[in-house]
Amino acid sequence: MTVTAAHLLHRTGELLVAHPPATTGTTAFLHARFDAGLAWVHYPEGLGGLGAPRALQGVVDAALEAAGAPGNDPRRIGIGLGMAAPTILAYGTPGQKRRFLRPLWAGDEVWCQLFSEPGAGSDLAALATRAVLDEGSGDWVVDGQKVWTSSAHTARWALLLARTDPALPKHRGITYFLCDMRAPGVEVRPLRQLTGEAEFNEVFLTGVRVPDSHRLGAVGQGWAVARTTLMNERVSIGGADVPREGGMIARLATVWRERPELRTHALHQRLLELWTEAEVARLTAERLRQQLAAGAPGPEGSGMKLTFARLNQEISATEVELLGEEGLLYGDWTLRRPDRVDFTGRDAGYRYLRAKGNSIEGGTSEVLLNIVAERVLGLPPEPRDDKDTPWKDLSR
Repeated sequence: MTVTAAHLLHRTGELLVAHPPATTGTTAFLHARFDAGLAWVHYPEGLGGLGAPRALQGVVDAALEAAGAPGNDPRRIGIGLGMAAPTILAYGTPGQKRRFLRPLWAGDEVWCQLFSEPGAGSDLAALATRAVLDEGSGDWVVDGQKVWTSSAHTARWALLLARTDPALPKHRGITYFLCDMRAPGVEVRPLRQLTGEAEFNEVFLTGVRVPDSHRLGAVGQGWAVARTTLMNERVSIGGADVPREGGMIARLATVWRERPELRTHALHQRLLELWTEAEVARLTAERLRQQLAAGAPGPEGSGMKLTFARLNQEISATEVELLGEEGLLYGDWTLRRPDRVDFTGRDAGYRYLRAKGNSIEGGTSEVLLNIVAERVLGLPPEPRDDKDTPWKDLSR
């Protein structure tokens, strides 16, 4: 049966009658929404969806928003929603999908991403964390260190890449796991950032046991699985759904309107340029989301993430310049370990400092420029002499 907008609206109405937003708690409502197939309408039935066209998700979202229904918080569980869920859907076993997708959607369980390492950042495939199979128990024993891990201090589960065969070339000896962050041997340490906060962490894995049932994809297939995660990550960062004059440009425009004494002709011209670029980026992101309705994200998401990072940094710098001496003030440099990133609810100094990380997280701008050049524009790839060399020889 083809699921139509009318069918989704009828089902949404039934959900609202059975679980009135005014008297139903947020968690209970989100569980009910998932069970009704209205979480991700394009997911299969029983997994938060109805097998509907992805483009119809907006019909459900608009109806629930109009009814005052509670939603989940992408700022807190963005890694789960934007990266873990599509990867588990693509590569997970039926049991893994049933176990993880519902609590992930409702925010019962926060996810983090154990990919980057001190010696394997931009060159992620050079990672050194090892996973060795214990033949007696069937568990994988993991040892290594990860770094720049957002939300590790609040996460229940992690997306983990580990090397399982050092005799193979670096891209082919990696396996993908779902790691319990409460397992013995997992240690999370805060990394204090330029902002004074520690939303990032370093994670040490010492003899951590991961059941084979928590392996995602085949042994040695980790790089292919990771590419699915990374492509979705870049779309979720750079292609977020924001209203016109939303996000960072909203803060700059608000200061301009409310503080006429700060205006100069040069800054006015700069504001107009940035506003136009932000609107072009917003419309491009909308087109990208529409393309997603036809399938998985492609390398175009890397271009959107590049634009997102550049615009955030230029807008925040312009806001500081507009504010003059006030822009140099910083509200609070106390060490905190927040559970979400709040760009728009903080002062200009925070936005300026935090935006510096946008060109690093989710893939550095240099790496993304290579992806756009090679996979979008079709330019010749850079020479990679280590492509077929066994990792054990490269690591010496």
